[in-house]
Amino acid sequence: MADQETHRVSVVVVPLPGQGHLNQLLHLSRLISSYGVPVHYVAPAAHTRQAKARVQGWDPLAVSNIHFHEFSLPSYETPPPNPNDPMKFPSQIIPLFNASLKLREPIYALLRSLSSTTRRLVVIHDSVISYVIQDVRLVPNAESYCFHSISAFTLYASIWEQEGKPRALLEPELLGILDYLPSNDGCIPEEVIEFVKLQMDSMPNTSSGNLYNSCRAIEGPFLDLLAKAKHAFSDRQWVIGPFNPVVITNEGKKRHYCLDWLDKQASNSVIFVSFGSTTTISDETAMEIAIGLEKSEQKFIWVLRDADTGAVFEGEIRRVQFPEGFEERIEGRGIIVRDWAPQLDILGHSSTGGFMSHCGWNSCMESISMGVPMAAWPMHSDQPRNAVLIEKVHEIGLLVRDWSQRDELVTSTAVENAVRRLMDSAEGKETRQRAQELSKLVKESVMEGGASRLEMDSFIAHIRR
Repeated sequence: MADQETHRVSVVVVPLPGQGHLNQLLHLSRLISSYGVPVHYVAPAAHTRQAKARVQGWDPLAVSNIHFHEFSLPSYETPPPNPNDPMKFPSQIIPLFNASLKLREPIYALLRSLSSTTRRLVVIHDSVISYVIQDVRLVPNAESYCFHSISAFTLYASIWEQEGKPRALLEPELLGILDYLPSNDGCIPEEVIEFVKLQMDSMPNTSSGNLYNSCRAIEGPFLDLLAKAKHAFSDRQWVIGPFNPVVITNEGKKRHYCLDWLDKQASNSVIFVSFGSTTTISDETAMEIAIGLEKSEQKFIWVLRDADTGAVFEGEIRRVQFPEGFEERIEGRGIIVRDWAPQLDILGHSSTGGFMSHCGWNSCMESISMGVPMAAWPMHSDQPRNAVLIEKVHEIGLLVRDWSQRDELVTSTAVENAVRRLMDSAEGKETRQRAQELSKLVKESVMEGGASRLEMDSFIAHIRR
């Protein structure tokens, strides 16, 4: 039966070649493939390798019906990250984004080749790489679906602003949240705004629907608003997150040393500090974080590495200067990780009780899934608005720094206070309780009969129709 069904439909998945995008769509590929549907994952060779190497909770090599198509890109510059740039957007990956536009022709050739092997060819593309799949309209048996890699809340907020901030149809509580939106100033450089505009202008006008890595327990009201919005690209949507596993299995994969250290710590006693794959902090900021963590007297794992470059496996490890004697004084109480760390594994560990994060959507979904409260320190892009969802909508986190103060140095005292509030206060205990309650709802949503599972079943039935 399964063999017959795989010939009914084949799926092509096209991510933007950046870690947060590659990761979400590789997880989605696993979910789709679990229904016996063949999935073709398309990315530059180095970024396919990146996605496979960093995926957590399952082994992509063990999933036989995910087929990886590795394309070459024209050469492009890969400047090192600039830790002192006041705008924290990773400008070093902009040349990669521009080079990725050259994937249009090879992807069209792949679609034409695959179209003869299946009754229906389904293309799921990242919203910010729409340009390269625009020729899907020329393939008679193909249809496209847009995946939004950001939160429904952040996407609706943007559409709400485009539509002139209409207030008539909104509940007072939602208006209060939207009125609190931080400015987009300082989030994205002009060159990236133009790149995103090109993607929006290239969006197929025959898009068959939108996919979200979210669930109704997290963003129900905003998903309902998106379904009615004029600029939402399609009124058909499937909300099928979290894409990441909510029960982690890493059989056959080497265990990171920090997990062995976590095994020895008390439940909810460790704060995990990581600002993702797109943020490079300055030496001055690193110094303040170090002092703040030490003064907080809390146990911690701190991932201190530069942001990815466009050539992700190149570059040197940067050594930050710490206060004299810092690493000796925190021995046994803290670990500094200077390479890639298994974030989902760390968040899923019972000893992890808090997460100081940039609030990228992957990190938010993983933290929510695992019931870990957040100390929100947004850096760029959609992160300041994701922080509103965490702090104001669900009250499962607190702010380290308000976005309006983004140009000011975050002091060690601010870091210390945020860590103590989250990890060692009545407020932190209540925040953790709410995070764990939301996690329970989210985990239930992906189980049989849950809202996200039912929407996933609905999507598979739709593409097999």
